[in-house]
Amino acid sequence: MKKVYSRIESIAGNVIAVKADDVAYGELAEVSTRFGTSLAEVIRLDSGLVSLQVFAGGRGISTGDEVRFLGNPMRVSFSDDLKGRIFTGAGEPRDKGPTLTENLIPIGGPSVNPTKRIIPREMIRTGIPMIDLFNTLVKSQKLPIFSVSGEPYNQLLARIAMQAEVDLIVLGGMGLKYDDYLFFKDTLEEGGALQKTVMFVNTAADPVVECLMVPDISLAVAERFALKGLNVLVLLTDMTNFADALKEIAITQEQVPSNRGYPGDLYSQLASRYEKAVDFSDSGSITVLAVTTMPGDDVTHPVPDNTGYITEGQFYLKGGRIEPFGSLSRLKQQVNGKTREDHRAIMDGMIKLFAAYRDTLEKKSMGFQMSAWDSKLLKYGELFEAQMMDLSVNIPLEAALDKGWEILASCFEPQETGLQTKLLDKFWPKKAD
Repeated sequence: MKKVYSRIESIAGNVIAVKADDVAYGELAEVSTRFGTSLAEVIRLDSGLVSLQVFAGGRGISTGDEVRFLGNPMRVSFSDDLKGRIFTGAGEPRDKGPTLTENLIPIGGPSVNPTKRIIPREMIRTGIPMIDLFNTLVKSQKLPIFSVSGEPYNQLLARIAMQAEVDLIVLGGMGLKYDDYLFFKDTLEEGGALQKTVMFVNTAADPVVECLMVPDISLAVAERFALKGLNVLVLLTDMTNFADALKEIAITQEQVPSNRGYPGDLYSQLASRYEKAVDFSDSGSITVLAVTTMPGDDVTHPVPDNTGYITEGQFYLKGGRIEPFGSLSRLKQQVNGKTREDHRAIMDGMIKLFAAYRDTLEKKSMGFQMSAWDSKLLKYGELFEAQMMDLSVNIPLEAALDKGWEILASCFEPQETGLQTKLLDKFWPKKAD
């Protein structure tokens, strides 16, 4: 029988402190007030003084309210009944469906033992040329989408959720505007992808501690499905909101701040979530794709800066498009040699010519006279942006490769592309008689 403590020593925002013994870090407790009961989680142990983050916030709590420790960490129900459901960051139903209480599993466990992992070797098709052709997404990869506020990163995630060739999508939303939550819900419902999706959503109006639990609860569920043999894609938005929640709690606990006020263990906190990505040797896989917004478009901000050291590349979303320069999938070489023999050549050749197009645009803006070659590059760049970079383009990889050859043939002579003769002979579009 767990003790009930009826004296709260201090209340600071959403964090309360009680003197208690035999309590573990991460343990759950119930806080009973005259307004009802709320869950709380132990976030600090200091010489018998236990600090707890109250899920419902500190409003309405008095020093005479009761705290009862439950003896277990945060857990979530796991079964196939999760599919097609929407939950809060605390695992409570948000879709008015039944509460799930069976087969509870803990969240926030360690990453998978390396002996259980295999080297990533399969691509995930998304139907987006800037991903499939130029920066292929690989099973078990961990990749951020670097963006600024106002870019359509949630629309991009929703499209990937609907089109990615995986068995299950786990979508974790942190600090979402309610309109963004409804967008995900309605888009996946209308697109028929909700039945293979599990959503854990924390909105901006929900308790901050739930924001912290979204990645852990999403990844715990994903890991169990992966162990059942499913290939799971975890989509998280927005990891900067997650880091801001960490900072808020660190300030409440009067921790010594690090860079820009973030806690000193920010790198470890982010890494412990991203490192959950895995391709199991004897079952399924977990792939993590997470939005990281950059305040002021500053890539040196602590959140994107630390993220870059952890992940295997990044996608840059700029001007409503995935920017080819700066975006990088470091694992693409593991898979793009097995797709079609012209994949790597088209990928490298088109980007090289697009770089030349960007140089030509700069020359044009400064008033330089345009040569015949410059005119070809300007035509090529416009076609590339419209038919490859535009996020409305939705074609399979093979069609994207064919489209690449068509764009090249409409702008250049074969010898001007720098591509191998054997590939030109096989794939260069034949002119109609």
